[in-house]
Order: sequence, then C-alpha cells, then structure tokens
Amino acid sequence: MPAPTALRRGLAVLAALPLLALAACGYGSQARHDGTAQVAAGAERTDGLGSVRIGYFGNLTHATALVGVQKGFFQKELGATRVEPAVFNAGPSEIEALNSGSVDIGWIGPSPAINGWAKSDGTDLRIIGGSASGGVKLVVDPKKIRSLKDVKGKRIATPQLGNTQDVAFLNWAAGRGWKVDAQSGKGDVTVVRMDNKITPDAYKSGSVDGAWVPEPTASKLVAEGAKVLLDEASLWPDRKFVITNIVVRQGFLKEHPKAVEAVLRASVETNRWINAHPDQAKAAANRQLAADSGTALPAGVLDPAWKSITFTDDPLASTLGTEARHAVQAGLLRQPDLKGVYDLTILNKVLRDRGAGTVGDAGLGTG
Repeated sequence: MPAPTALRRGLAVLAALPLLALAACGYGSQARHDGTAQVAAGAERTDGLGSVRIGYFGNLTHATALVGVQKGFFQKELGATRVEPAVFNAGPSEIEALNSGSVDIGWIGPSPAINGWAKSDGTDLRIIGGSASGGVKLVVDPKKIRSLKDVKGKRIATPQLGNTQDVAFLNWAAGRGWKVDAQSGKGDVTVVRMDNKITPDAYKSGSVDGAWVPEPTASKLVAEGAKVLLDEASLWPDRKFVITNIVVRQGFLKEHPKAVEAVLRASVETNRWINAHPDQAKAAANRQLAADSGTALPAGVLDPAWKSITFTDDPLASTLGTEARHAVQAGLLRQPDLKGVYDLTILNKVLRDRGAGTVGDAGLGTG
C-alpha cells in the first residue's frame, strides 16, 4: 500500500537525520545492560534465571520502568538475576518481541495488549499489573488549528498503527462524525503514523499539523510552538484511564513465578518511591531516558510532561473494555473475549504484604 503523502514527508525528515535514525529502535528493540545497578555480593539467582528481559518505551508514561531500572529497584529484587532492559517505540513491536520470547515482561499500552491477547486467542500474554494513567495530549499548530473543529482536514501524527494513541485518536475523530480509513489513515482527517522520535521534526517541517501522543513527545511539540488542544484525560470518568500496563508471557509466568513476583515487588516499590519523591523520580527517569537515547529532556519539556501523569499499581481494569470497544469500532480489531486477560494474583499478594489495598480485574481475571 503506498504511503500517504504526509507519511512520505515524515520519512524524508528521518532520512535527513541520520544520527536520530541510529538512535531509533524498531522491532526487536535495543537491548542493553543497565550499568547503574550492581548485583549485591552474595545474591542468588531468582528462579535460577541468568537474566530477565524487561521491555518498555522511551516515554515518561513508562517512568515506572525507567526509574526502576535507573534506581536499581528491579536488580535489587532479582538478586543475581541480571536485568536486561529493551526499549521500544510503540506497543505492536513490543508485543512481537514478547510473543517471540525476546522479552519476558513488558510495560505496554492497553491497545497492543488487547490486540496481542486477541490475536493469540488468549494464549501469549497476561496483564499482571498497572503502572500509569494519563500523560496523553492532542497538540497542534495554533496557526493552522485554533479549535477542535479545525482538526478536520489536517494531518495528525500518532506513534504507530494500532497503538494506544492511534486507537484513541481514531475513536475521538469518529465521535465527531468524521470518517477515516483506519488502515490507510486517509479520510476527513489524515492520520500519519510515525516514530515519536521524529514527530517533533516532522512538526517543524510542516509534514504534520499536530499529534495525539504520549509524554514527553507532547511537551516536546509544545516547546516547538505547538499548543495543547485536548488532554485525553478530559474524555474519561474521573480523568483516569490506563495508559501503561505490565504484561508477561504466559509461559514465563507459569515457569518463573518467583521472578514475576520480584519484578512486581520492584514495580510497587518504584511507584511508592516515585509518588513520595516526585522531583527525584523525575530526575531519575530523565537520566534513564538519556542512557537509552543519548539525550536528556530539558526542564521546559520534562516538568510539564511529568505533571500530567499519575503512577499507580492499579491497572484500572474497568477502562480496558472501553479501549477494546474503541479498537473494534475503528475497524482495527474484532470483538475480543477479554475474560482471563488479567492475572492479578501475584500483584495483590505483593500489595497485601505491604499492607496496601488490593486491586480488581473488572471481571476479566483468570478466576
């Protein structure tokens, strides 16, 4: 299928930025050993594993993973089992890595988790915890788009076909009565799928007129003169919706429950630390972004981006069915049976051990 004109322009921007292209990760990710966390003397391997491969995105909505790697929370809980991080641009490529066994546990958005579950008939992954809510915005060129109705006829970037923000934007556009072919992105508004890393440059070049993107990409665009037209949180009850889940390969969950518990203990401890020390956590997330990409975020991007994200162990399961319905209505997914997509048994054990309240699966659990 030929690429839309706007997408070709966006790819031209990438071609002109070889250093950026080298930093970008496609399928298979960019695995790297974390040099900041050292294995404690005398530590033993967890479940006899030499390593656990943890996937996440270079987004602040995945700050639980960023901070957990940077501060050594995962390494501490896993003992002598080495943490191997792997960085992705968007969910579909991470799902491929999970399904192929290249990643064991991943931080990922709801739409690719739902799609991965549905495509495998519920055999490849399970959602085992929550991580974050919010942190997604529609940002636009204020010279071209002054109101929501002005989005019609414009070119709007999303990170990848079928990823969480792509589905959210298609659903929002449909709610306004606009018709868009989900596969091609063509219609009353043109959806341009591109790597978050090149979206700011595509915006500067005029290849796109705006973007529905997670943080920190949204705030990067604002730093280039864009304006926030809509915060996705405003579309949800109580402004809460799952933006990042924790998923695991079912085979890994069955064979290595102690390793899964160790990662979930680390995730819960990381979120506790993030919420107790927001400024230090923000700085730690930025250091890990720099370690992964070679570039730290300036304060003018980091600070506003961080404020829009809530970190939580609760997977906000009641919002998952809504997001699945959005993907079905967009034509990207057949109606899935989500029963069994969650297994929160280990997470709730960890929460009880800490004296915290347990979380629910909205009737979509394994029990």
